[in-house]
Amino acid sequence: MIGFLLRRLLAIAATLLVICALTFAVFYLLPSDPAAQFCGKDCSVERIELVRRQLGLDDPLAVQFTRYVVGVFAGRTLGTGPYAVDCGFPCFGYSFQSAQPVWDLMMDRLPTSASLALGAAVLWLLLGVSAGVLSALRRNTWIDRLLMVGTIGIAALPVYFTAMILLYLVVTVAGLLPYPRYIAFGEDPAGWFGNLILPWITLALMFAALYARMTRNSVIETMAEPYVRTARAKGLPERRVVGRHGLRPALTPVATMLGMDLGGLLAGALITESLFSLPGIGKLFADSLNKADQPVIMGITLLASFFIVTSNLVVDVVYAWIDPRARLS
Repeated sequence: MIGFLLRRLLAIAATLLVICALTFAVFYLLPSDPAAQFCGKDCSVERIELVRRQLGLDDPLAVQFTRYVVGVFAGRTLGTGPYAVDCGFPCFGYSFQSAQPVWDLMMDRLPTSASLALGAAVLWLLLGVSAGVLSALRRNTWIDRLLMVGTIGIAALPVYFTAMILLYLVVTVAGLLPYPRYIAFGEDPAGWFGNLILPWITLALMFAALYARMTRNSVIETMAEPYVRTARAKGLPERRVVGRHGLRPALTPVATMLGMDLGGLLAGALITESLFSLPGIGKLFADSLNKADQPVIMGITLLASFFIVTSNLVVDVVYAWIDPRARLS
């Protein structure tokens, strides 16, 4: 098991390094000038060249990349002369637009994205798994057909359309909830919950149909296994047969998919945060793209990659614990 973990950790480190190198290279192929962005609109050509030298942007690309990677893990001093600033661990640089540390900007937005991701995941699990189990147990009945058609139909709606409909019906017409805004859980738990219900529903509907279909197929396959028939033959109650012998093994692929989806989702729900103007990492990423804020975009890309590969590692470890044959891969 230790060897398995070491191989996966080395693979994660290599993956993050490759992603960092690709992101770093792409930005230096773009026509935008980081020195001009950092200096401001009113800088002369001479001033921009001075800033470029002081920030080390005239060094070879390999030197700049090495300096960036070392800074992420050990911190570094950015620039020279009057532009020199200390950047502690982890150093993702400073935003060209706000001159704030990229790490601080991401950590300020992380609670919003984490709240959105975790709440939506709980909701789509409850909806998707419940619909899938009920559909499997009522296979080929009108309940089965209604649930499958309904979940797929709702998931087929564009995200922005679902969000607009919910805002219009729940907020504007019925006045049941306020327009969503982020409130820290520690400040007002009820306000935190009430303001995130609509974003949770919007995001959960995107995934609920997939989980319902996956759960249905998995439960149907599991309930046809010989050990389930044996449990029934022993006279065990149907609830125990379904819950202990059928449902638990059937949820293994669901747990795998949840780990992968949650990792990507936590990195930033770009569309949902933008639609509801929630100050999360996805919204920060969209704003940074519009302004070509290179340090922020690179920092968020690395953070997103870290969450995704970490989620995959957790899934791999769970699989290796369940099935020792997976440790050989």
